[in-house]
Amino acid sequence: MKVRSLFLSWTRSCGSVCVISAHHRNTYGWDTLPHVMQERSPFSALGLGPLLVRAVEGLGYETPTPIQREAIPPILVGRDVIGTAQTGSGKTAAFVLPILHRLLSQTPGRTRALVLSPTRELAAQIEVALRGLAKGTRIRGHAVYGGVGMAAQEHALRSGVDVVVATPGRLLDHMSRRNVDFRGLQVLVLDEADRMLDMGFLPDVQRIVGALPRDRQTLLFSATMPPEIEALSRTIMRNPVRISVSPPHRPPPTIRHEAYPVPQHLKTALLVRLLGREDMMSVLVFVRTKRRADRVARQVGAAGFDVARIQSQRETALAGFRSGRHQILVATDVAARGIDVEGISHVINYDVPAVPTDYVHRVGRTARMEATGEAITFVTPDDEGDLRGIERALGKSIPRVTLPDFDYLAPPPPKVRGHEGTRRERDTRSGGGPSRWRPRPGRR
Repeated sequence: MKVRSLFLSWTRSCGSVCVISAHHRNTYGWDTLPHVMQERSPFSALGLGPLLVRAVEGLGYETPTPIQREAIPPILVGRDVIGTAQTGSGKTAAFVLPILHRLLSQTPGRTRALVLSPTRELAAQIEVALRGLAKGTRIRGHAVYGGVGMAAQEHALRSGVDVVVATPGRLLDHMSRRNVDFRGLQVLVLDEADRMLDMGFLPDVQRIVGALPRDRQTLLFSATMPPEIEALSRTIMRNPVRISVSPPHRPPPTIRHEAYPVPQHLKTALLVRLLGREDMMSVLVFVRTKRRADRVARQVGAAGFDVARIQSQRETALAGFRSGRHQILVATDVAARGIDVEGISHVINYDVPAVPTDYVHRVGRTARMEATGEAITFVTPDDEGDLRGIERALGKSIPRVTLPDFDYLAPPPPKVRGHEGTRRERDTRSGGGPSRWRPRPGRR
């Protein structure tokens, strides 16, 4: 009883900063403490202040995800952290919430946190999350990325916005123009570090880090940990806490994987058949090239589906997909990095990824936040080797599935020689309905 009394006194004195771990519960008999204390918010038990707890609960989140439970407490006490977790595991809130907690007690007006992300979609997503979690505070954030004008970004940076979320290339542009002042920087976050490596941003990241104050907290989050990222962490971090909430190179266990053997020329017809299923509520389709994305989106749209593609008007396409206006979104790997859309029911690999980690990144778009999802992969005879590599990475085989009433022996359409602008393609390859013929648009 004396130990329990001391424990209760400690929790009252430290207030919302206390971190009640499983060890504390077992050691001090937390399970037998008064019921009123057990009803504390799971987020306040991590050490977050009441203002942030109200913001989190106002967004509808009831319990922290595994990466949030493990990462937030050490970040709150100022430790450098390396977090390995799959896409969709809640990494954004895992670093945004403790950053906000840190800045709440400080006077605004200087840039004190920098988040580097590989794509503008991800940067915009983090900015939206930051705005929602910072509701009711004076903390401001701004996303800085290419493809848009620099004037609004320059104004925000020069005004000393509290949190800057940026892609490396555009941030370097602003740094060269002296638009940003990092002398007051306290926290650096490298988000999706493995994808920044894949996209060739590592030299830019190293240049940016070299221009930042050495006395700072550094947080690194990644779905995988390639040797290059491991080496980078050793040069920019101080005795980091390592957190891994899922096996590397493995997608969430709540995903059902299926492979559909199909000839190359029948992929679109099979795709349209599958999209007609009632459970295909929100579908992300991955293809290998931009040109193929355009063609597949056009053919699926001709079959009567609401479809968008990320290559053109990407923000509009993402907004339509998030709102449910578009049932289907067609994208390449590079364009889709940073997509954060809740409720994606299916990921369809129209083309098999050549690298198993790309498969993990793709299918991780479904089954987010511990939900269930389905990953479907179209496999031609030439793809079997790549699929076996994916199966080895998963540690299990992917069942082959066929549709009983689909004609897998249908011949390919006849080849038409001549200028591409005079070629014609038959719409019935993209779905049912009467036979219609239309000219195929020429190159521009």
